[in-house]
Amino acid sequence: MAKFVLTGGRFLEGSVTISGAKNSTLALMVASSLGKGDVFLTNVPLNSDVYTMADILRSIGVRVDISDEGVCINGADLNNYQPPYELIRKIRASFYTAGLLLARLGQAEVALPGGDEIGSRPVDFHMKGFQSLGADVAVEHGLMIAKSSGLKGSNFYINRASVGTTVNVILAAALAEGTTVLDNPAKEPEIVDTAILLNSMGAKIRGAGTDTIRIEGVESLHGCEHSVIPDRIEA
Repeated sequence: MAKFVLTGGRFLEGSVTISGAKNSTLALMVASSLGKGDVFLTNVPLNSDVYTMADILRSIGVRVDISDEGVCINGADLNNYQPPYELIRKIRASFYTAGLLLARLGQAEVALPGGDEIGSRPVDFHMKGFQSLGADVAVEHGLMIAKSSGLKGSNFYINRASVGTTVNVILAAALAEGTTVLDNPAKEPEIVDTAILLNSMGAKIRGAGTDTIRIEGVESLHGCEHSVIPDRIEA
């Protein structure tokens, strides 16, 4: 049986550079698209999922520029509530576009998420979150179809603390009328990172990382610069 033999007694020193967190980056890219100004993300891990998300955002009218320095995103010209299935199916984080589109355009037709096939991951929690904000939501022919003439803040309890649901409801509520209270939200670092970015863009979000998140809706969001948190898995 193979084994490692570790001999101690030696002083360790030095440093390593930790890449930005992929899961946080994908949520941040979508959140950046809520605004109508340039959002510059640094410490971005330029992997295939990031390029896929960039293509998804471009397909709905968002400007995305990628360089060695980072990613610049501007959602001023967002205009398409039907991102293409062939892109959406590639990564599960693509479903964040549902909250984005509902907030900005008042409607979203997004294919049920694909990629990372690990069992069944229903979008029921996302749908209930959107419904709590006043949206009409249904699933037809593999699409989640959501429409609203104006989202309004509400109290919503997430039955199972889900990162995806928490991010999506935050995105939808950021521009909604009134205050939204999320109970039992996910507390992962990417939730906190997303809230920090949105607050830098002008959102009013409190309690990210705790048992209750409060989102006071604002009329619009602006640009900013934000550094993606380090990847805790890599660390």
